Amino acid sequence: MATVIVQFIGAGTVVNVIAVLIGSGAGILLGDRFDQQTRSTVTDTLGLLTLVIAGTSIVPLAGEPLREAVGSAALVVILVSMLVGTLIGSALKLEDRVTQLGTWLRTSLVRSSGGADEQNAQARFIDGFVTASLVFCIGPMAILGALNDGLGRGAEQLYLKSVLDMFAAMAFAASFGLGVAVSVLVVIVLQGGLTLVGWLLGDVLPAAQIDALTVAGGVILGGLSLRLLSIKQIRIADMLPGIVIAPLGVGLVEMVI
Repeated sequence: MATVIVQFIGAGTVVNVIAVLIGSGAGILLGDRFDQQTRSTVTDTLGLLTLVIAGTSIVPLAGEPLREAVGSAALVVILVSMLVGTLIGSALKLEDRVTQLGTWLRTSLVRSSGGADEQNAQARFIDGFVTASLVFCIGPMAILGALNDGLGRGAEQLYLKSVLDMFAAMAFAASFGLGVAVSVLVVIVLQGGLTLVGWLLGDVLPAAQIDALTVAGGVILGGLSLRLLSIKQIRIADMLPGIVIAPLGVGLVEMVI
C-alpha cells in the first residue's frame, strides 16, 4: 500500500488534505478548552511563523535563475507584477468575493442561530477559512511540491508539508474553528491544479518563473502575517492575481532584454 501511495501522482495532495482534516478535528476539539487569551496568543504565534515562512519564500529573489533571466531588475519586476495584480484583484473585488464564499460555505454547513454571537462566529469562520487557505496553498513547499508531484519526481515535499500543515491546522482550528477544515476545498483545487499543471507541462515551466511565483507568494504571506498579528487588515485576496502576473512578467522581461 505504501508503494502505491508514493507512486500515485497527486498522492501528495490527498495526504495533505487528510492531514489538514485530522489537524482541524483535533484543534476544534481542543479549542473549546482554551480561553480567549490563549487563542489570541496562539494566533500571534501563527502570525510570527507565517512571517518566517514569508521570509523564506522571498529568498529566490536573489537566486541565480531570476538573476540570469531578468538581471538586476528582479525586484522591480516582482513589485510591478504585484501592483498590477493587486489592481486587477481590487477591480474584481476578490476580497469581497472570498468573504462571500466563506459566508456561503458557513451558512451551508452550519445552522444559523442569529444575533451577535452568530455574527462573531461567522467572522471567525471566514477568518479561519481565508487564513488557512492562504497558509496551506501559498508557499514554496505547496508550489514546488505540487509541481514536482505532477512532474513525477515524487511527493516527498508534500508529505513533509502535510506533517507541518497538520500541526498548523490544529493550532488554527483551536482559534478559528470549522473554517480551517473547510479550507481543504481550496487545497484540493489549487494544489491539485498545480499538480495537474506539472503533469501537463512537464519541464516546460522555467525555474525563473517558478521562483517569481514563489516570491510573489511570499509577499502575500507577509501581508497575511500582518493581518494575523492585528497590525493591519490587508485585503490579501485582492493581491492574489500577482501570483500569476509575476511569472508572466519575468517571461516578458526575459524576451525583451
